[in-house]
Amino acid sequence: MGDRLIAEVEQHPNPDEIDHVRITMDAGIGRAIQISINTLSKWNRVAGFDPRVRVGIVRGVWEFLPPRGVSGLGWFDYLDIETVENVFYEHQSRLALDGFLIDRCRRARMLEVWGTPYLNRRPGIHQIHSRRASCAVAEDIVGRDGALKFYFDLERATELVLFKFCGQP
Repeated sequence: MGDRLIAEVEQHPNPDEIDHVRITMDAGIGRAIQISINTLSKWNRVAGFDPRVRVGIVRGVWEFLPPRGVSGLGWFDYLDIETVENVFYEHQSRLALDGFLIDRCRRARMLEVWGTPYLNRRPGIHQIHSRRASCAVAEDIVGRDGALKFYFDLERATELVLFKFCGQP
């Protein structure tokens, strides 16, 4: 959970290699955390499948903001959300998804993230999408999905953003 969000599209001399938006946030742990979100599936593109990401949004409202910080979570599965919410997934081009994420970071007061931690030059979180088998990736991981939840001041709105690739249920 963090604030002071800075979003930027990954840079690469070959535009075909760009497939991430990186969000830097202050989670209150003394160092910034980098969130890495896939905005295109290179695996699917190389295998001849649709490389676009499908995006589902669950809207809500918040009464109290959760505290900043980092904690572990044993289970997070899109099916649990889809069982109680009517989630409609829409294909997004990489450019549209880049713009969507940058816009949400500009407007959001806080961001909650589910994903897999990593340590590169700084601590980060990646695998922010469904982990179920896809058209190009056979590994089927249940209960370890990743997502973003934006908290906005305007109308105390929230948006839980879910990401799926080609072939994921």
